[in-house]
Formats: sequence, structure tokens, C-alpha cells
Amino acid sequence: MTGPGGTGKTRLALTVASVVLDRFPDGVYFVELAPITDPQLVPSVIGSTLGMGKEGQRPLLETLKSELRDRTTLLVLDNFEQVIDASRTVAELLRAAPGLKVVVTSREPLRIAGEQEVPVPPLELPHAGRAENRVNELRTVDSVALFLQRARSVRPGFDLTPDIAAAVAEICARLDGLPLALELAAARARLFEPGELLSRLDRSLSFLAGGRDVDERQRTLRGAIDWSYRLLPEAEQLVFRRLSVFAGGCTLQAIEAVCLPDELSLDAVEIVLSLHDKSLLRRDEASDSLRVTMLETIRQYALDRLEASGEASELRQAPRGVFPGSRRATGWKPPPRSGPTAMVRHSGAGPG
Repeated sequence: MTGPGGTGKTRLALTVASVVLDRFPDGVYFVELAPITDPQLVPSVIGSTLGMGKEGQRPLLETLKSELRDRTTLLVLDNFEQVIDASRTVAELLRAAPGLKVVVTSREPLRIAGEQEVPVPPLELPHAGRAENRVNELRTVDSVALFLQRARSVRPGFDLTPDIAAAVAEICARLDGLPLALELAAARARLFEPGELLSRLDRSLSFLAGGRDVDERQRTLRGAIDWSYRLLPEAEQLVFRRLSVFAGGCTLQAIEAVCLPDELSLDAVEIVLSLHDKSLLRRDEASDSLRVTMLETIRQYALDRLEASGEASELRQAPRGVFPGSRRATGWKPPPRSGPTAMVRHSGAGPG
């Protein structure tokens, strides 16, 4: 199960595991991998979860293969992205144990034989239109329903009315239908009205913070995205930051012209494929040609990173039509100082 942070991959995997529990007489095991970053530790974490230890000088992976060989077992491997090089370990276990099945949650696929990738998309968003006239319809939209459910948990009696319908619909759209983001925003409903919530969302992702009983990276929306960003190689971090200037998505040509400094000799196709595989870019399915976009919450994070890196100031100081370190002039206009969301939006014409 792949998707960006906050789409609910873990919750979905646990639901699947509970549904198929009876099909695995030798057990269903949830293996939490978030605390580790060393792929070599994956066998020991799996072994600990299964109650298996190392036998003498025998490698633990061999013990796991032997113990699982005749079992009908399901392993749920959660947060695999930071140990992605352990994909071979999973492949070896699957080859050794015919009755073993594995559900993996990750922000990128494992790329092993037999893998069936299941992208976990954000929740359905409200359709454009006058929300105050469609209150009953809005209640059935997945993202709105989740927001209302979580808001009621902290503010009993909270309900969707024509007065707040437009603000609630815009909150769901602004947060891309990400379950984590919607839950964090709804938690603020104990104090703020939806209109106030919406105005604060436009200022900072840090406004969205959660409870104490969750992992650190799930306490804020920024933390969830930061988790993915810090796993990127330095070159991909650079391109990811620079991609944030395209508010409406961009073409491969624009990425080559604007985002790839000459001195790094980067391949645009490889970078785009990698960022796409890591759930940080999406293909624009509405375009006949290749265009990629970011979820707006991810783009906002990338813009913040661009500002923090000093590269945004470099953009503003660049001569019109020339990006610092770009491979050619592009008709690029340096971003204004009026705010991060005013960077640049392309309709499809030109390099963007």
C-alpha cells in the first residue's frame, strides 16, 4: 500500500488484516518498522514480533525462513520506506515460505517479484459549487464526513450548516483530503470556527498538531511530510524544493529548465520517477501529455523548505527569464514577495 504520509495506509492495512484473520491459522502479525532506519535490523524486528530469536551462530534470517516455511502467516510490515533496502529480505522470506503473505505500507513500492502495488489515494473532495446550497450532499463526501466525525469528537453538537458549509468544503480541499490533515484540523474545532480554521491553514502547516498518543511524525502534518523529505537523497531534496514554484504542475521540459542545476548533472526523468515513486509527485491525469503536480499540502511544505534554503531569495534576485544554474532561459519570472502561494501557475502553455 503506497501513498504520501497521512493517507491512512496503516489504518487500512490493519483493517485488511482484521478482515482476513481467519485465513491465517498460524497468525497475523503487525511489525512496526518506524523506530528503525537500518535495513539490516529488519529480520530482528520481525523475529522479535514473532517471538523468535537467533539460534547460535545461525543468521536470524535463516531461522525466520525455517520457522515460517510450513506456516500460513500474514505479516503487516508498517512504514517500510526508511528501510527500503530490506526489500530483498522480504523477497527471500516469501520465496522460502509458500504460506507467507505480506502487506506492506510504504511511501514507495518494494520493486520485488510478485508485488501488487495498491496506491492509497486521499479521500474524495467536494465538487466545486455553492456549498451552502448542498449541505446534505456534502455530508456524504468522504473528506467532509471524516472532518465532521472528528470535529464532533471534540465538540459535541458540531454540525454542518449553510453558514459554515463553504468553509468546511474549502478546508477539505485545502488539505487535499488527507485523513491525517483533516483529523488534525478537526481537533482545532474545539476552539476555532471553520472560517477561522481556514484562515490559519493558509498561514502555516504547523497549525495542524495532534495528540500525545501518536508517533512524533504523526503529531503534525509538517512532521508527516518531513519524514518523507528527510529520506530523499540531497539532489532529490533540491529538485523537490524547486518544484514547489509551479502552483499548477509542470512539464518535464520545465523541470529540466528550472530545477536541474548544471553542476549536478541530474537526469530529469530519473528524478521525476523517483519522486513519483516516493509519493511526492503525481501525474496530472487531466493532461494529454506528461505533466506532474504536487498535493497542495506537500507543495506548501516544499515552498517552506525553499525559503529556508535561501533559494527563494536567489530566484527573486535572478534576471527575468533566467533561473540560477538552469540549463537555459525559460521565460521564467522570479517569484514575488507577496507570499508563497503567489509563485507561478501554468495553464499548460509554454515550458510549464
